[in-house]
Amino acid sequence: MFTLPLLALALSAAPEPTKHEFTVGDDKREALVYVPAKADKPPPVVFAFHGHGGTARHAARTFAYHTHWPEAVCVYMQGLPTPGQLTDPEGKKAGWQAKAGDQTDRDLKFFDAVLKTLKTDHAIDEKRIYSTGHSNGGGFTYLLWAQRGDVFAAVAPSAAGGRNVKDIKPLPCLHVMGEKDPLVKPEWQQRTMDAVRKVNGCAADGKEWAKAGKLVGTVYESKGGTPFVSLVGPGGHEFPSDAPKLIVQFFQQHAKK
Repeated sequence: MFTLPLLALALSAAPEPTKHEFTVGDDKREALVYVPAKADKPPPVVFAFHGHGGTARHAARTFAYHTHWPEAVCVYMQGLPTPGQLTDPEGKKAGWQAKAGDQTDRDLKFFDAVLKTLKTDHAIDEKRIYSTGHSNGGGFTYLLWAQRGDVFAAVAPSAAGGRNVKDIKPLPCLHVMGEKDPLVKPEWQQRTMDAVRKVNGCAADGKEWAKAGKLVGTVYESKGGTPFVSLVGPGGHEFPSDAPKLIVQFFQQHAKK
């Protein structure tokens, strides 16, 4: 069961992300939800996931997808205390399950509950649903791709490894990476990106896609309509401030057929 008493609001009632509560199994869950002030047509949906130790509120401020795409419903999900793969082995900080079956799939069930509510309460565009996240949230985006891939039009993980890539099917993907990432090593991320390009049937050679600040996007086209974009900058593990507008640009280019 889940409850979201405040989400069934008119589209004109949510100029900023507002907190909504869910009950999913035995867990109390929260998300910050932005709903467009006006919607002349069914809006797209962007799900965003913070990194390990992060919060939905901080994600809403730093990702701020609702400011780059005010026509979209933007959902900033809040994780629960979860053991980290690289840090926090005791699981004192909030995060996301790393693979299917972890923590009884509570985060996959949380995603399912929010999506079901959005479909029930709003006429969302089910051909334009997207997922993005940073670090552990990027890893969870890869997991969602593997376990719920038919839902999405495109995904955009950041600073994440892809242990779930073996289970994915072709889908447009943008991956954000810092060349000096000390936590999720660039060589790990490069192996993930290479694997995604193979799954997506991408061309061997890329071409310039877009630039923002110090970020450079390279697109590897796919005859099947599932391109891959590497968005690389000189930074470390931090989320690049120029990334959101390019992620939105990428999402806007892709809808399910």
